[in-house]
Amino acid sequence: MRALTARFPDVRALRDATLERLDAIRGDVPPPVWRRCRHVITENDRVILAAAALNRGDDAAFGALMAASHASLRDDYEVSCPELDVMTAIVSDLDGVFGARMTGGGFGGCAVALVDAAAADERLRETIQERYQANTGIRPDVWICAAGSGVEEVTEGAVYAQTISHRDTETPS
Repeated sequence: MRALTARFPDVRALRDATLERLDAIRGDVPPPVWRRCRHVITENDRVILAAAALNRGDDAAFGALMAASHASLRDDYEVSCPELDVMTAIVSDLDGVFGARMTGGGFGGCAVALVDAAAADERLRETIQERYQANTGIRPDVWICAAGSGVEEVTEGAVYAQTISHRDTETPS
């Protein structure tokens, strides 16, 4: 940050920087620091683009942004691992999958994928498990779930109830 702030005083945090400004200080910081800063800047841009894609219902664009995010986490931020890279590659190649990326802290954690609801079935789960086990020798847990409605305000005295379908309550295998 010091190198960016020294050259561009209006940059108070990486969210204020652009790739052009980061490129201007490339020789002033170690390569790993430059790559991590690039990840943060490009990830912020991807989040804005992802929100727009979701708002217009463009699952393909959102999926492409997920794939780009995973590549950046792997290559620039260096927090992925071979197991997560294999999982995202396997899942991304399946019919009905729009995109996949690691999630959480990396280093062997989880991957999340955006899948067409019509393709999210037991066959998909089994295919992922079989292909992953063939590549790594590890049989993964695969959970098929749906996004909730998000955060909502609950007024005092209100009763909150949620309908849960059978699929939502399946025991993960």
